[in-house]
Amino acid sequence: MIDLRSDTLTKPTPEMHAAMMAAEVGDDMFGEDPTVTALEKKAANMFGMEAALYCASGTMTNQIGIRLHTTLQDEVICHKYSHIYLYESGGIMSNSGVSVRLLEGDQGRITAKDVKAAIQPDDIHSPVSRMVSLENTMNKGGGSCYDFDEILAIKKVCTENGLAFHLDGARLFNALVAKNQKAEDYGRTFDTISICLSKGLGAPVGSLLLGSADKIKRAKRVRKVMGGAWRQAGYIAAAGLYALENNIERLAEDHKNAQIIADTLKGLDYVEEIYPCETNILIFRISERYTNESFLAKLKEHDVLAFGFGPQLIRFVTHYDFTPDHLTDLLQVLKKL
Repeated sequence: MIDLRSDTLTKPTPEMHAAMMAAEVGDDMFGEDPTVTALEKKAANMFGMEAALYCASGTMTNQIGIRLHTTLQDEVICHKYSHIYLYESGGIMSNSGVSVRLLEGDQGRITAKDVKAAIQPDDIHSPVSRMVSLENTMNKGGGSCYDFDEILAIKKVCTENGLAFHLDGARLFNALVAKNQKAEDYGRTFDTISICLSKGLGAPVGSLLLGSADKIKRAKRVRKVMGGAWRQAGYIAAAGLYALENNIERLAEDHKNAQIIADTLKGLDYVEEIYPCETNILIFRISERYTNESFLAKLKEHDVLAFGFGPQLIRFVTHYDFTPDHLTDLLQVLKKL
């Protein structure tokens, strides 16, 4: 089966599995799991930030980040397709009791001009604009990446208006590789960063929240109330360490494979539009010849799994477990449909 539904579907390689089984562990709630501590230090150092906190998921790290920066009657500024808004079960409201200001933007990206115009006036009728959240890469934008100059321009607006700046970096390493950017530059720019280990990096579970020592100390308390305390979590933290040490540069292979698929789709009569393909996510629009359901069913007949991403939209996500043989077979299937 060729599974392109998500890059979360990868399983540990034999080498990663061996690292997990060899992990030294302890009780992380007592601060005594050395592998968890090593993972947190490794991630913080990569971004030049003071501290990090290992959590169960990117949803948890994002929601903790929002909680750190806001209070009741505040507002988060983000794109209308942001994961924190669309795919985190209303957590912004239920966890932090704050509102959202949803912006338009090209391929899921917002600009400094957009942010400046969205800031609420000092009026008792309006929530207080308190933080800005970006997503990079942008899932609903087809894995689109921000230009760092635009990020710096947004940071300037945040600084001038007293707004916190959070990054949902679930696929940030894809952006770093695709745009040849540096993790340290992101660490200097954002107040908090969420990074995921279980997508392109191939770990089985886990995300990290990065920030200042004071922010991460408070984040541990928020993680606790969300039920996110660990015990001997070093067994899975070891997979994250292995991923950070071995699986970043290879993301370029996933990007290349997605582009090869996109190039093939360009010549097919049932494809009406292909989103620009910068990383490992490929979104394309199919003609009325198919519905999402009939197209996905046709793919499944040929042992290919994909994901419907809106009316007439299909998403493919390449990943570590998508092999050269899979690529060859997939291209043949697409040409047959």
